[in-house]
Amino acid sequence: MIKVHVESYGCSRNRADGEIMEAILLNAGYELVENPENADYVVVNTCAVKDPTELKMAKRIKELLDSGKKVIATGCLVHVNPKAIDPRVSGILGVKSIDRIAEAISVAERGGKLISVEGWRERNLDKLELPRLWKPGVSFVVPISEGCLNACTYCATRFARGVLKSYKPELVVRWVKDALARGYREIILSSEDTGCYGFDIGTNLAKLLDEITAIEGDFRIRVGMMNPNHTLKFLDELVEAYENEKIYRFLHLPVQSGDNEILRRMGRTYTVEDFEEIVRTFRRRIPNLNLNTDIIVGFPGETDGAFHNTIELVKRVKPDKINVSRYSPRPGTIAARWKQLPGWLVKERSRELHRLRLQIAYEINKTYVGKTVEVLVHGPGKKGGTEGRTFNYKEIILDAGNPGEFVKVKVTWAGSTYLRGVLEED
Repeated sequence: MIKVHVESYGCSRNRADGEIMEAILLNAGYELVENPENADYVVVNTCAVKDPTELKMAKRIKELLDSGKKVIATGCLVHVNPKAIDPRVSGILGVKSIDRIAEAISVAERGGKLISVEGWRERNLDKLELPRLWKPGVSFVVPISEGCLNACTYCATRFARGVLKSYKPELVVRWVKDALARGYREIILSSEDTGCYGFDIGTNLAKLLDEITAIEGDFRIRVGMMNPNHTLKFLDELVEAYENEKIYRFLHLPVQSGDNEILRRMGRTYTVEDFEEIVRTFRRRIPNLNLNTDIIVGFPGETDGAFHNTIELVKRVKPDKINVSRYSPRPGTIAARWKQLPGWLVKERSRELHRLRLQIAYEINKTYVGKTVEVLVHGPGKKGGTEGRTFNYKEIILDAGNPGEFVKVKVTWAGSTYLRGVLEED
């Protein structure tokens, strides 16, 4: 029997794509193995969000090929920069061709090479109609759409995922129900931009959340990243949906820059003031909101004044977490053609923002020490102990706990990136 190992990189959306391919391979009679060393074929489900990520993907594929493994390349990189894919691979599948993974291996076994990337925009693949591998755990990713409605000048992911295709609410709800019936207690709603979910089919994210929270049972929903320009269109309705206790008090709202001119150059179609209005509205009605945002430093044209505006925005808004990225030009994007900032300057700004974001995060997390919070236990933690997530999706390390249980925890320690706590006696 042919043995296959699937490894997925990048976002939770890609993780779901990997589980789809694993289910298809199993149904086709292939054996899945955990260790790539034991595999005949390795499927590398790539990410291409940043230049360093692309280099990592190319290096991984080369390593596998050099070790004698046969490799099928899938994911965003095959769209964004196909030249980065080693020509020795046994097959190449685009993000809307993952349903052909078993066929790709079959073709390779016969000495051929299936390449299914071109024409992907015309493929109307509904991934919620495909099987998924149900892996052990507390958390399950449910994709709600693919693609987006933005045209950011720096983003290459849209070249892979395309224009928005929202999945039918009834299919999303069915997958959530199936996951809960199998014992999962945390549902991650994933998309390139959850904020524009449903705009192409006459609905929106708030309505979808209302349908999901109406499902019986004790579970939690983590809503994936949403862009401010779309969130504004149904803000009050969305905040009202968030008031349901089944939804984590967690908001991932990327601002990318604190300067309106840079936002315009980025093609972001919202202002700093728009971002702050959303944050104020959420915080007014959702206590203890865990605000996560993304910021790109060193974007072409970012002056000292523009970067200063970003620093000042961070000091005003005080996000719980900031994902700081150093700008790197991506193939085929508009911004890649513009004059780039010196690498030393981008690094310097990144370090300054990183220091500030750790300081703010620590100040916020310290306020939880001594308090009792509800936690969903996940399992063994990478930092030791048992990992869990608080009611607002903060990571917390516990002294004990059974995966899938909701427990009361007293917070005993706080760092910049996570908390520690002990179970409270009944």
